[in-house]
Amino acid sequence: MALVSEFLGQLSLNVGGNEPLYPTVVPALDFNPDRDAARIETAIKTKGVDEQTIIDVLTKRTYAQRREIAFAYERRTKKDMISALKGALSGTLETVILGLMKSTTQYDASEIRGSIKGLGTDEETLIEILCSRSNAELVEIKSVYKELFKKDLDKDVAGDTSGNFAKLLLALVQTKRADASAVVDYQKIDDDARALYDAGVRIKGTDVPTWISIMSERSVPHLQKVFQRYKSYSPYDMQESIEKEVKGDLKRSFLVICPF
Repeated sequence: MALVSEFLGQLSLNVGGNEPLYPTVVPALDFNPDRDAARIETAIKTKGVDEQTIIDVLTKRTYAQRREIAFAYERRTKKDMISALKGALSGTLETVILGLMKSTTQYDASEIRGSIKGLGTDEETLIEILCSRSNAELVEIKSVYKELFKKDLDKDVAGDTSGNFAKLLLALVQTKRADASAVVDYQKIDDDARALYDAGVRIKGTDVPTWISIMSERSVPHLQKVFQRYKSYSPYDMQESIEKEVKGDLKRSFLVICPF
């Protein structure tokens, strides 16, 4: 765990004008992929493996730079660097380092596949990824998922989930969410806010399909305004309404989707 903490500690803060602070890895300025590849090769060959050097190199390079290092390593050793790292490392550190060698989309696709492969389903991972990614990201994830695993993401999700939870995830995977627009449609905002209220708090039970339709097809900026307007109809805000109206995986999914 100490080495994983070290990995997290290597992340730097990127500050850019009015942009929010967020942890990221910025490109190394004095970057030399051949030199880095040589360091990785020596670290792997060292008796007991020099894990610290592997951490120092790979956590301070961007994904593109890590790919260059991998190509340089293969030219140098005639071996695949990812396979070499997999053979040299183990446990959580192996998982973290191998994760660094994947693009964000590859990582998401692999995590989704891992969450539905075999017995049981890791609903938490499905919710975290599918309910928080943009349309463009989901389109890319579906493409990479097909490329990596020769399977359709929507079919795998449908086969491993059920009920309204499955319907929500499939609606998101179908990427029907509207793009953000500079034009504010106040009538549609009011209609959606009223529809959410009429489909939930106002009636006995919940008209879940209506909730799924609105939350999976509207843009995030639109939804933000809808939820503000919603409070003029309901005695509860949208988060409180979700807590009252639905349970389990569906509730957790709506809470991730909703931009409170």
